[in-house]
Amino acid sequence: MLKKVGTVLIALGLVALTAGRSGFAADEAKKEVDAKAAFDKLKGLAGEWKCDAGMDEHKGHDSDKPLKVVYRVTANGSALMETLFPGTDHEMVTMYTLDGDDLRLTHYCMMKNQPHLKLDKAASKPDALVFAFDGGTNLDPDKDQHMHSGRIYFRGDKRVESEWDGYKGREKMHTAKFTLTK
Repeated sequence: MLKKVGTVLIALGLVALTAGRSGFAADEAKKEVDAKAAFDKLKGLAGEWKCDAGMDEHKGHDSDKPLKVVYRVTANGSALMETLFPGTDHEMVTMYTLDGDDLRLTHYCMMKNQPHLKLDKAASKPDALVFAFDGGTNLDPDKDQHMHSGRIYFRGDKRVESEWDGYKGREKMHTAKFTLTK
């Protein structure tokens, strides 16, 4: 009889442990990405990257020069400057900075506007950062063309993919896709 009670207790313990683990996994899935950790991950991109741009708008670059993206940590580590297509007519700069518990970016676009995006911490994962529109300068989001949202996917140490959604007014026009490799 004592042996059966011990077996039942072990079985109940295993059930409780399994239930506890699945509850833990569900709690972890709901956890928001920390903005500082996301910023540190982005700063790890510092250096020059080859860029495969999947956009028709960027086909006008000098074909002798491959497209590239350069990341530089600046301002005593408080900002990351991303320079897209340096030295071309399509050169653009995006600045990533922390603002308290938020990660924000300002994109200085070739369309002569500056959309502001904020990390969507709930929608992001450590290797998939999601950014949402958070205003801008020199644009009216109800009518002007602008970058409205984006996603950055870390695919190991030497590959990054990103998607940036272009809107005209409140309507999505296209998604620019970039693959960066070291």
